[in-house]
Amino acid sequence: MEIIGGLIAGGFIGAVLGFIGAGGAMLSVPILLYIFDFTPQTATTAALAVVLSAAISGLLPKIKSKEVLFREALIIWALGLTTNISFSILAYRLSNSVLTTGLALVLIVAGTSMLIKPVAGTEKKVPLIWLILISLVIGMLTGLFGIGGGFLAIPILVLFFKVPQGKAAGTSLAIIAINSITAFFAHYQSWDNVDWKIPLFMAVAAVVIARIASIKSGQLNPVSLKKGFAVLLYSIAVFTLLQTWVIA
Repeated sequence: MEIIGGLIAGGFIGAVLGFIGAGGAMLSVPILLYIFDFTPQTATTAALAVVLSAAISGLLPKIKSKEVLFREALIIWALGLTTNISFSILAYRLSNSVLTTGLALVLIVAGTSMLIKPVAGTEKKVPLIWLILISLVIGMLTGLFGIGGGFLAIPILVLFFKVPQGKAAGTSLAIIAINSITAFFAHYQSWDNVDWKIPLFMAVAAVVIARIASIKSGQLNPVSLKKGFAVLLYSIAVFTLLQTWVIA
């Protein structure tokens, strides 16, 4: 049953990453926490491995269709290295309740970002100051919660810099992939504590589904997808807060 559950969960995560270009880790961590009884630290580490695999799978079709801004993705990763690594270390000094509460707040912000409508205009280059700010925040989120930061990168690229949705999603997947591998190695202290069987099956399903979803993403209404995903994130955030402060 655990294997079947892992495959279903991984398929769901892969679909979200492939269709939207973000949100995989925001689902992976709660799934590992509340369905498979991982601790916040081990859930974060395992989620990084799952999302890394799915992000790479979803990224390949985007590279083929030339929908990835490699320069911006690499700069965001490089500038965020400091916060990525430092907050990965800090995560082990925080209590479980602080981590889960922080995750819930991030889910609320992420859900809200999905509902903001893009503005019309032509594509522009991302100014350096914005790249620095985005990079530091994304690095912090990846290190602390195991979240790749795609939910932040996509609206910034689409809303403020007029980057087409498909290209923003491809760039987001690149950011998620390289940020996740960095944070995964920074979380080496948890490797021995993770039961890797479930994350392995989640990763396999996520890789397959993310690749299919990435190819088919242009055929679906992105607005409807984002609205549905926003509702899901709000629901998980409320459940996480209740689980942390009321039920516990």
